[in-house]
Amino acid sequence: MYAALEMTSSPVVHGLAVIPAVRRLIELALDEDLGRGDVTSQVTLGTDGPQVTADMNAREPIVAFGVDVAAAVFGMVDARIELEIHAPDGTRVDKGALLLTARGPAHSVLAAERTALNFAQRLSGVATLAKRYAEAVVGTKARVVDTRKTTPGFRVLEKAAVLAGGCGNHRFDLGSGILIKDNHIAACGSVRAAVEAAKARAPHPLRIEVEVTNLGELDEALAAGAEIVLLDNMTPSQVEVAAARAHGRGILVEVSGGITLATIADYARAGADLISVGALTHSAPSVDIGLDVRT
Repeated sequence: MYAALEMTSSPVVHGLAVIPAVRRLIELALDEDLGRGDVTSQVTLGTDGPQVTADMNAREPIVAFGVDVAAAVFGMVDARIELEIHAPDGTRVDKGALLLTARGPAHSVLAAERTALNFAQRLSGVATLAKRYAEAVVGTKARVVDTRKTTPGFRVLEKAAVLAGGCGNHRFDLGSGILIKDNHIAACGSVRAAVEAAKARAPHPLRIEVEVTNLGELDEALAAGAEIVLLDNMTPSQVEVAAARAHGRGILVEVSGGITLATIADYARAGADLISVGALTHSAPSVDIGLDVRT
């Protein structure tokens, strides 16, 4: 791996990169980009090229996230690279802000550049979008949470970025909680049958949440003993009626389904306790971050 570079000591890792799954992801990304070496740097710089300093900076206002992962990328490419993080994860920065400085052999810094930027741009994009959603419900009791609609392999990083932006995490994986959705209901035959089956088999620490799409299904879920209801694809006016009915039974209300920045405040005011938004991860655009070399 990285045959064109000579490691001088053990790779440096930082923050989230100490998590084995994240380290494997970094290694996979480096194999993808650097597995056959960097031919351009080989022919222009050689293996004994100049020492350089490179600055990673934000080219738009962002919530910085993944800077420590980017630093780990540089360290895993060449442990001789000296790293200085200027914007720890979760920092809100303006356009032009310095995020990270890397000092070391030019060929090593450039070999790590694209992979480091890919992580920082993607994860800062998630954190920045999460910030916008969190700010949209300020003044209400609702909390915005993510979903499992994450980039394969990136879940731990994307969910951490969501937290950094001010939103919350829903289930991390299928073992994290009981959420009876439409396909479970279809397989069981009814909302009541699905909830009753779950109650009979569920581990006692886990609450039973069930997805409903109308007031009839809501009443069925409440009668069967659901502890959380997920109101899916309802309008704000429908949520208002359903939430009042559920809250009257002491039941927590989650709302989901096509909710956007333009509509989320309406759902929050309608009585949602939680608003789950898949777009936090599946539709977050990467932000503009650059790396500029100076000698």
